[in-house]
Amino acid sequence: MNHEELHIIASILSGRTEQFAYFLDTYGPQVFHLIVRMVGSPEDAEELTQDCFMKAFTHLSSFHGDSSFSTWIYRITANTCIDEMRKRKGRQSFSLEEELESEEGSMQRQVADAGETPEESMLREEQKSEILQALESLSPEHKVAVILRDIKGLSYEEIAEILELTLGTVKSRISRGRNQLKQEILKLREQDAHFIRHKRGKEGRQ
Repeated sequence: MNHEELHIIASILSGRTEQFAYFLDTYGPQVFHLIVRMVGSPEDAEELTQDCFMKAFTHLSSFHGDSSFSTWIYRITANTCIDEMRKRKGRQSFSLEEELESEEGSMQRQVADAGETPEESMLREEQKSEILQALESLSPEHKVAVILRDIKGLSYEEIAEILELTLGTVKSRISRGRNQLKQEILKLREQDAHFIRHKRGKEGRQ
């Protein structure tokens, strides 16, 4: 645990509550980014980010430094997002307003190349849309595990600590989540292909 952060926490608990701004400034952008990935809407993410930090502030006395503050705030964020997604079950919420980021090949970094052709740009946007739509098919528990691993780039050990799960459970959820994503993307592509064939057939009969 960061000794400076422990000192700040002790200071906050002694009455200097304004020092909580340190945690907002340090971890706020990371928390917001994770929540956007989870719930899709930047507007909702702003509200949920405030909610997460309010929970952290309210329960700060229960933080004893057994893990890092970043792990603790991510845990609060993950649980908050899971609760929110359960409430939203069945409501599509993906957004294309922000770029997908990944440290691995499972979900490649969706960043436009400076020399990208219009066709390549369109394909990139279509792939990004497929991933975002496919993520909506995952359960909250699988979705948070996949996002923490493949988009946030956290290690299996870090995810296990954040979610308070065994390493085996984390690996299982990520593997199942990835497989479901692949199947969902294939299904989306088949639906698109069927729509195009149907449209061409209809046009040909006119």
